[in-house]
Amino acid sequence: MFRYLTRKCASPASPCCSPGALQWELPDEAATRALGRDLAPLLTPGMVVWLDGDLGAGKTTLVRAVFRALGYDGPVKSPTYTLVEVYVVSSLYWYHFDFYRFSDPEEFLDAGLDEYFRSDAVCLVEWPGKAAGFVPSADLALCLRFPSEASRSGRTLDLLACSERGRACLNILARPGFQGAA
Repeated sequence: MFRYLTRKCASPASPCCSPGALQWELPDEAATRALGRDLAPLLTPGMVVWLDGDLGAGKTTLVRAVFRALGYDGPVKSPTYTLVEVYVVSSLYWYHFDFYRFSDPEEFLDAGLDEYFRSDAVCLVEWPGKAAGFVPSADLALCLRFPSEASRSGRTLDLLACSERGRACLNILARPGFQGAA
């Protein structure tokens, strides 16, 4: 389940640390996949989802789960080296970005990536802070991180709605007993 974020955030620059963020405990990879399955049908054309957090915390795993829930059964790999992976699902364009390797935010414009953010596409953006000032604002901001206590396993997810469309998604995910696209 979730709880509203009440702790001091380890990465205060992240939008996920804003008051009003929801926090989920994801005890294992299956829980991350279940969240992706629940999130997938809520994402609509024109949405931008930021995926931030610790290296290796499960951002690409979550994206892969979104695509599996949409019926895509091809490979879903991290775009760390390619910057963007393109998927077409039910005539909708899905773009999965990873800006981890950016050394300057202007690389976003230099690579022409601004052209992908369109009303007929959903953009899933890993490491959006590496393109700060250039990457479009998020509708949803997710931050996956390892628990701060060494005795705990799994991941913690902070999720913040940054637009009306994002709030609509968050309200559905936060409903008691929500089962998503199961």
